Amino acid sequence: QVQLVESGGGLVQAGGSLRLSCAASGRTFINNAMGWFRQAPGKEREFVAGNRWAGGNSYWADYADSVKGRCTISRDNAKNTVYLQMNRLKPEDAAVYYCAAVRTSEKVKNPATSPDEYDYWGQGTQVTVSS
Repeated sequence: QVQLVESGGGLVQAGGSLRLSCAASGRTFINNAMGWFRQAPGKEREFVAGNRWAGGNSYWADYADSVKGRCTISRDNAKNTVYLQMNRLKPEDAAVYYCAAVRTSEKVKNPATSPDEYDYWGQGTQVTVSS
């Protein structure tokens, strides 16, 4: 059974940093696209960052405009874990953050930014940013 478990959320002051982790179990995602989404109350789930297999040990990273320059997505395949480093957090970054993975192992030519493109989801971790 595939599971994605997020951790690292919490309360932080505006301007602070958090690192979210997503530990996968049940299979590996070395050659799969993985991503982070977030959902604030009353809003739709939105793409934050994605990590696509580019072949070999290379990956493309994609970011939403709202977090570009402030967030970094990375993965540790030995730990089957993907990370989201978030810096200079703003109150508008507050949301439940979800990790997601695509079932198919393949190179994804275009950024996978729609929730519909992902097959596996974690339960989410809350990020709260105080002003």
